Amino acid sequence: MELPPTRIAAVMASVRARINARSYVPGMRLPSVRAQAKALQVSVSTVVEAYARLVAEGVISSRPGAGFHVNGPVAPLALSGIDPPRDRQVDPLWLARQSLEHDARVLKPGCGWLPEDWMYVEGIRRGLRSAARASATSLADYASPLGLPPLRQLLARRLAGQGVDAAPEQILLAESGSHAIDLICRFLLQPGDTVLVDDPCYFNFLALLKAHRVQVVGIPYTPNGPDVEAFGAALQAHSPRLYITNSGLHNPTGAVLSPVTAHRLLTLAEGSDLVIVEDDLFADFEHSPAPRLAAFDGLSRVIQIGSFSKTLSAAVRCGFIAARPEWIDALADLKIATSFGGGRLAADILLTALTDSGYRRHVETVRTRLAAARELTLDRLATLGIQPWIVPQAGMLLWCRLPDGLDAAAIAQRSLADGVVLAPGNAFSPSLGATGFLRFNAAQAQDTRVFEVLARAMRG
Repeated sequence: MELPPTRIAAVMASVRARINARSYVPGMRLPSVRAQAKALQVSVSTVVEAYARLVAEGVISSRPGAGFHVNGPVAPLALSGIDPPRDRQVDPLWLARQSLEHDARVLKPGCGWLPEDWMYVEGIRRGLRSAARASATSLADYASPLGLPPLRQLLARRLAGQGVDAAPEQILLAESGSHAIDLICRFLLQPGDTVLVDDPCYFNFLALLKAHRVQVVGIPYTPNGPDVEAFGAALQAHSPRLYITNSGLHNPTGAVLSPVTAHRLLTLAEGSDLVIVEDDLFADFEHSPAPRLAAFDGLSRVIQIGSFSKTLSAAVRCGFIAARPEWIDALADLKIATSFGGGRLAADILLTALTDSGYRRHVETVRTRLAAARELTLDRLATLGIQPWIVPQAGMLLWCRLPDGLDAAAIAQRSLADGVVLAPGNAFSPSLGATGFLRFNAAQAQDTRVFEVLARAMRG
């Protein structure tokens, strides 16, 4: 009897997908026919035929007495093809691509940065003029392994203002905040390790961790920080190597970590191998500093990272890592291996802008503008029946719940056709449990067309 072709094709597609995602690597023995049949819930004869066709195509080979093995070479890594499957409309990389497209006609209330006319452009111009007058060494040579010393000294003073004691020698400059996390992942992780993230979390954490081939476990986030009971259970069940989070102005919710939650998290982490990465890129938007895990911990198991892309310029890329000295030394080696000397010119420009007397006034102005923008955006959303999960104390981000029965991904797709980029909740949720949520950027939602398009998309 002829076997159903769709089932055979499904088995073949499953094997190819795992090869493309590098779950099955060249030379690796495939699951036995019976094991594969059980895993895919098909008959043994279906798997036999699928394997035979893959052998005929040269994808796998049969070794008498040793089963079936994957042929080489290694397939190029395609992040969009790595399990688990997602609707492309809520994929983190889809959201990043749409947000980064440069089309002045497109409105971007779903992106995570300020409009260009809200940024400290004049400070960057002064930094550029200062850099143009600098020595040839500053303009033409590589940076030192740790990065520009005066900028690291400034960062040490800024961290001290948050209660984080870090000497300049404990600070490493990176190309960006994402580069900082990538270096830490290279330093601490092996494929297959478990990493904890908040659920919801910053969407690019998910994309970056996918590239490192690790298991991601989401911890439900509350208005006071991660759910402590779920955090403790995950520690016991998964023995995670990393936990990546925001303490001040959490992305995407805008929540702030409470001191009680911070203390309980660090107490639970004692005795484990867990390292905590605290991403602090929204610090300058706070009216008063939130508790920092790095301050409570003393940079023992906590690594703090940050960048300047949200308040100064996303075009001048520079981030930092603050960690214990022996880790900084190893991370500096990794930085040399992956980017060699780093961006000296960017550090010079940012140092000038950060030490400019106008930067403090700029930040105060932005905080005031954001407060007004949040209030206006919440009022406009309320008329559509969209409610905030919490009302943040500061910052640009609003995590909002749609009326019952509406799918954020479908609304985002319809809005994109009308020139508005929204941020559907499942792009931020490792469990895909945020179907009814959208993240809004109040600073990018001042045009009334955003809400006209949103209203039409909600009606379908």
